[in-house]
Amino acid sequence: MDENNQTMVTEFILLGLTGQSEKEEVVFGMFLWMYLVTISGNLLIILAIICDSHLHTPMYFFLANLSSVDISAPSVIVPKALVNHMLGSKSISYTGCMIQIYFFITFSNMDGFLLSVMAYDRYVAICHPLHYTMMMRPRLCVLLVAISWAITNLHALLHTLLMVRLTFCSHNAVHHFFCDPYPILKLSCSDIFINDLMVFTVGGLVFLTPFTCIIVSYAYIFSRVLKLKSAHGIRKALSTCGSHLTVVSLFYGAILGIYMHPSSTYSIQDTVATVIFTVVTPMVNPFIYSLRNRDIKGALRKIILRS
Repeated sequence: MDENNQTMVTEFILLGLTGQSEKEEVVFGMFLWMYLVTISGNLLIILAIICDSHLHTPMYFFLANLSSVDISAPSVIVPKALVNHMLGSKSISYTGCMIQIYFFITFSNMDGFLLSVMAYDRYVAICHPLHYTMMMRPRLCVLLVAISWAITNLHALLHTLLMVRLTFCSHNAVHHFFCDPYPILKLSCSDIFINDLMVFTVGGLVFLTPFTCIIVSYAYIFSRVLKLKSAHGIRKALSTCGSHLTVVSLFYGAILGIYMHPSSTYSIQDTVATVIFTVVTPMVNPFIYSLRNRDIKGALRKIILRS
């Protein structure tokens, strides 16, 4: 390499979704609207669960945690993109980029772990209803969430440290609206074999463990439901799973499309899929859970009437 190419990168340039200023105006408006809806929707879910004592159950404890993560995840990404647009800047410091990567990985994985814990909760409620209170004790619920946070933070730390060891030369333009690990890896002039290997091994394990728990939990749930003779009983059992399955499909569908291939093949379609699970999914989750859940709708109605 010549001397110019070995200049160390101190910041990255986020080109956005389109790279065209006139289209970025539309993207800015869309992101601002979705972010405000995400924050207000998830805060309402958390408020409803806190204020209504009938919702102080394991299922809603996990839902409140999911809503907290759904507030935090886009908050790592969207505000910086909005501020950059308003200031007419596209830059993010190297340190800021690494911090964004760390929290992006943490919250993305935490979503998956919480969805798996919620699937286990539904399994216990449907397959072992008489032992539900004993099996889903408050201490166990807190422990499951705490273990999930520990695993996701350690996983994020591993990938961030592996990213920090890389050398970034003169190319610092990122074809994205935030520091997604894959586009950043493509800019490195170091060997990224270890990074890709860790994505497929450790990352694959962290991804597949909660995903497998969800599949196994629903396999037991459906086998149990199919044994019910009453159509009303079947509908009642599945009614509590519909919202959860919708969220799982949205989240894992986008993840599978993006990160289950080498970083070198990252494309514009992957960028669009990233928007789905970083911005769109956290926004629609409150609607999915509130519109299909009578308890949440009742709690929200009480809050509105009080105000």
